[in-house]
Amino acid sequence: MLDDDPSVLKGLGRLFLSVGLHAEAFSDPQNFLDYARIHRPVVALVDVCMPQMSGLEVQSQLHKISPSTRVVIFTAKDDPLVRSTALNGGATAFLTKPFDDEELLTAVRLALAPQHENLVRKL
Repeated sequence: MLDDDPSVLKGLGRLFLSVGLHAEAFSDPQNFLDYARIHRPVVALVDVCMPQMSGLEVQSQLHKISPSTRVVIFTAKDDPLVRSTALNGGATAFLTKPFDDEELLTAVRLALAPQHENLVRKL
């Protein structure tokens, strides 16, 4: 998961742990992309608005380095053009903050659904 807000990362990390999912947290897009090159995460949860690089740029680069990674995009500003760009770029879901925990977990579970059950689940 990638967000420049440490409190969001902490909260999401606790949420995922509460349902048995392991999540790696990143606040820097480049560090996340470096990690993705090596580890090829199954699902990536990416915020749109970050100072170093937009979530849409991260999504585009991630698609090149790990095409099998499913992306869930989230943002505080629901812009129809951003939503369309994210979904046309292959995002499996587009959520607007504040989102309900179950809404997020459903989006993540749907992104994980096609994966083999014994696969180590990393976000």
